[in-house]
Amino acid sequence: MRVVELLKSAHPKENFSCGVALLDNYLWHQAGQDVRRKLTACFVLTESETGLIEGYYTLSNSSIPLNMVPDGFRKHLPQSYSSIPVTLIGRLAVDKRFHGKGTGEYLLIDALKKSFDLSRTIGSFAVAVDPINEQKVGFYLKYGFVSLPDSHKLFLPMKTIGQIFDSTNKK
Repeated sequence: MRVVELLKSAHPKENFSCGVALLDNYLWHQAGQDVRRKLTACFVLTESETGLIEGYYTLSNSSIPLNMVPDGFRKHLPQSYSSIPVTLIGRLAVDKRFHGKGTGEYLLIDALKKSFDLSRTIGSFAVAVDPINEQKVGFYLKYGFVSLPDSHKLFLPMKTIGQIFDSTNKK
């Protein structure tokens, strides 16, 4: 059975390898410290019997400057705000052994659901990501993320995310 849970020191992080040194090193050496310092929340997808980490993602609070929000969305926001609160998926990585098996999509959906649920109690206009390369940009665009002008960042409005989860809850 697969389980998404907060990163614990007992998780076998040293066995994780996604093939991107920056993301591997983050999980191996930095994620635990960032969690203890309350800089991010790191969630891992594990196989419950073995504890093997299939992938992970991080969530934290962030903001985007109002002038970076595309016009179609900005016109519905108060112009008195200089920046808009968002939830940031800072990192999302899948172990090489699980590439091509839908693990990235599973992690993304879990991150979006957690972000949407949190937005009911704390302000967050959207979920933002800062993809590590062009291949990852394509991954997020496939799920409806929108490019922010003059930035490598992408975002998905919480209103859109809400429509996804509200429709699945009605079935």
